[in-house]
Amino acid sequence: MCRFVLFWIVGLAAAAIGLSAAAQEPEARAVPSHGYAKTIVLTHGDARAVLSPEAGGRVLEFSRGGKDAMWFDAGEAERLPGQGERSSAGRFDIGPELTTPRHPALWGGDWTGEITGECSARLTSQPDEATGVQLTREFELSVAVGVPRLDCKQTIRNISDETKEYCHWGRSFSPGGGICVVPLAGKSRFPSKYAMYEDSAIINVRPEDQEIHERDGFLEILAPPRKPKLGFDSQAGWLAYVMPGGGLFVKRFKVEPDRVYSEAAGLTISVWYPAGARIELEPIGPRERLAPGETASFTEEWFLLDMPYPRAGQQLDLVRLRTRVEELRQ
Repeated sequence: MCRFVLFWIVGLAAAAIGLSAAAQEPEARAVPSHGYAKTIVLTHGDARAVLSPEAGGRVLEFSRGGKDAMWFDAGEAERLPGQGERSSAGRFDIGPELTTPRHPALWGGDWTGEITGECSARLTSQPDEATGVQLTREFELSVAVGVPRLDCKQTIRNISDETKEYCHWGRSFSPGGGICVVPLAGKSRFPSKYAMYEDSAIINVRPEDQEIHERDGFLEILAPPRKPKLGFDSQAGWLAYVMPGGGLFVKRFKVEPDRVYSEAAGLTISVWYPAGARIELEPIGPRERLAPGETASFTEEWFLLDMPYPRAGQQLDLVRLRTRVEELRQ
């Protein structure tokens, strides 16, 4: 009897270990989620990314242990056909903002989706007559040293018969109310080291705002500023956001100082931080001049790390934050 009980206990323990190991295995599945029928869900341990080819080819969720770095508007589930302009969460686009033709088929149209590996997928747009390009977005979820990483690679392909010029423009929403930090690197063209868009026609390169401070080699945006749209020409190649409930969302990307950045103010990063539920974190790529049939790619690497939101009266430990981000390169 005792031997039977011992075998039974050992068997249960082995089964539990097996289930735990299975739960950690990377997986890609095509299942409905977030009110959409065609989503692809990538899971790796407690990390999860939900991709949707419907309404613009987006990341609907990037989470760790249930803490989501994306702001998803639950009202999207009530979207009617043809209302693809209403989109939230992990959006991507092409620019420059002021000169690129409107492109609703790319921004909010139906894309196709396919699973490409054990924890990877590809979303592909329709060919777009307005811009003369077709977009492909490839995603891979991985975990290293307990830190989830989602690689987001957008490729622009010129399908027209003339040369086209565009740039990558990341436009994802995260929950508002947190602290955004932009590392300072390289000599800024802006006296205040950032630009503020006063309106659609005026870009202020010498702004002052009580919610934006320079400290420990960073610009720190503590709350919604006087005007929500900000621009930066930092060459550091990353930005970070401490979410209001805790957790550090990092976007890492390549900056090429010797190339042309074709946004009106030559930006490598933009941040849109209005009062309300969301903030927009926007890496911007260099100008790509594409002959017919040519392609260009830009990759954003997303990470989710543990970091508490500062208590009242305390400052964010920016030195520690920089160390955590630098450790990601190892």
